[in-house]
Amino acid sequence: MTKNQILIYDTTLRDGTQGEQINFSAEEKLRITRRLDEDHFHYIEGGWPGSNPKDVRFFEMAKEIEFKNSRLTAFGSTRKPHIKPESCPNLKALIKADTAAVAIFGKSWDLHVHEILKIDLDENLLMISDSIEYLKSMGKEVLFDAEHFFDGYKQNPRYATKVLKTALAAGADMIVFCDTNGGSMPHEISAIVNKVSSFIPLNRAGIHAHNDCGLAVANSLAAVLEGVKMVQGTINGFGERCGNADLIALIGNLQLKMGKNCLPAESIRQLTNLSHYISDVANIPPLNSRPFVGRSAFAHKGGVHVSAVAKNSAAYEHMQPELVGNHRRVLVSDLSGKSNVEYKAKELGIDLAGNATLSKKIVHEVKLMEDRGFQFDAADGSLSLIIKRAIGEFVDPFTLECFSVVTSRTEDNPCLSQATIKISVDGEEELTAAEGNGPVNALDHALRKALTKFYPQIKEMHLIDFKVRTLEGSEGTAAGVRVLLDSTDGKEVWSTIGVSENIIEASWQALVDSIEYKLSKDRIKQNS
Repeated sequence: MTKNQILIYDTTLRDGTQGEQINFSAEEKLRITRRLDEDHFHYIEGGWPGSNPKDVRFFEMAKEIEFKNSRLTAFGSTRKPHIKPESCPNLKALIKADTAAVAIFGKSWDLHVHEILKIDLDENLLMISDSIEYLKSMGKEVLFDAEHFFDGYKQNPRYATKVLKTALAAGADMIVFCDTNGGSMPHEISAIVNKVSSFIPLNRAGIHAHNDCGLAVANSLAAVLEGVKMVQGTINGFGERCGNADLIALIGNLQLKMGKNCLPAESIRQLTNLSHYISDVANIPPLNSRPFVGRSAFAHKGGVHVSAVAKNSAAYEHMQPELVGNHRRVLVSDLSGKSNVEYKAKELGIDLAGNATLSKKIVHEVKLMEDRGFQFDAADGSLSLIIKRAIGEFVDPFTLECFSVVTSRTEDNPCLSQATIKISVDGEEELTAAEGNGPVNALDHALRKALTKFYPQIKEMHLIDFKVRTLEGSEGTAAGVRVLLDSTDGKEVWSTIGVSENIIEASWQALVDSIEYKLSKDRIKQNS
């Protein structure tokens, strides 16, 4: 291992799945494992084979994978109290998983030993040493997670220290300091890691931080600055309670800010794609404000900012977004000037710099529409269509003849909606119908069904988020509504908007913009 090398240990498939609404099938875990191996992650923690049938099945399927860059790791606990390690079902399951590396956790906080396990301190130490020695005798690389280490050290430094020394003496290849409750501060992490470095070689040490105080990434960086060589975390920070250290932000900071060597440059350029991929598999909308890879990470709205960025991006950006596979976005709103519109148009391959009159016209139209409730800083797809229409470079791909939506409910069955739609493309009409679990869902299905005949590429796209906001709460159910849709074709995510006093009409506007944006960008690629 080189001096600047930092090992990346991913536990998305185990610790990440303890987060609310995060669940992966065994097949999805296999897909993610292949992706992480492609991106050169050093360790992939696949799950806890002794805890559930799904993880057992995953490790069986994983035996067919020929890993090129990663070491698949099985996770489990030390042996149970007062039994031999070879008789412990937890350790048997780890051996059966047949991975080159295993990670086991043991208690390093005396509170847990006395009040949770209800055993004496010496038996806990024996559980740790017996388990590590047994796994080493079976030819495994062993990583020991000192669970609750920082809380344990703060309460009883002598015993927490003894736990680390016991694991090291038993032959653990890596000692991982865990801030399991996520309550430690960066200065505490630094001070404690520095103190234990006198007897734990930090080139054999790692950090596992939780985010309960919003400091998981900061705490992990603090440990690295002290000399630890492994960081553990999850993609997008998924995990129990407030989550784990976000490996996306960790890798970005370590490699691009601190000069550490984590992953190859081509893997760093895939961080945005990887973040979105994991969100997509988890069925969790990507967080726009996620550092480095979020859609808003390099988004500029204020006219003064945009004018400066156009001259020198370093004026308001800490790095080039392309380094992590992201891109700069300029938002247009009622706070914008013509610099925003001209920059946005340039992204579309349109030069408005020499046409101030047209730029001002577009800005004026945007501000009028935002006064009616539109919000184009959150709807870049709809904004692109406005600019293209203004300069005469957009042709409507279809015409709506009519649509109707009917929703019915019986005492025994939930609401079911049916939509019928007639559209025409170049004079050819198409009439279709579809069902959905709501009027907008049914309308979406019917529109796609009608258009797929003419534009097969629509099958590539799908909606990933649907948001509705009331604009005038004082009018109750008659209030105006704003509908925002996020769509993707697997390569790009875009947002569209609709505003009306009728939620179906607002949804229709956003649906049409979403599809028209997709067809418009595909047409540009075909012509380029």
